Amino acid sequence: MSANIHLTATQPVVAVLAVVIRAGSVLLVQRANSPDAGLWGFPGGKVEFGEDLLHAAERELFEETGVKAEAQFAFNAVDAFDHKDDGALRRHFVLIAVQCHWQEGEPVAADDALDAKWVSLTDIESEVSLSRDVARVARQAAG
Repeated sequence: MSANIHLTATQPVVAVLAVVIRAGSVLLVQRANSPDAGLWGFPGGKVEFGEDLLHAAERELFEETGVKAEAQFAFNAVDAFDHKDDGALRRHFVLIAVQCHWQEGEPVAADDALDAKWVSLTDIESEVSLSRDVARVARQAAG
């Protein structure tokens, strides 16, 4: 999420999740920043002004992993809340999941990802520590 957007704390931030399924596995990244630093989730980030959802998903996927994919359609939306130490709400993200078809490349962590890898859908909940809704959204994408 590299865009320099200054929003007040009363406005949700719109972001995309690039959901890539290949051969029974889903592409995940370990987050470097809040919310959910250290947990695993989909590559993604803020939608830039004037950018459509599909291009945002393709851009964020490539920036964070080096993987190229064709974004096909948005299929789900989830909320993510970032709280301060005292419990007060710091930021609210509306995350739009975009189904992407893998084209080329193997994941290498970059940008704000600590790590990136393919995770088996059958072992997703036991192999890595996940952000909320990741397993459910991945299974929905896999059909």
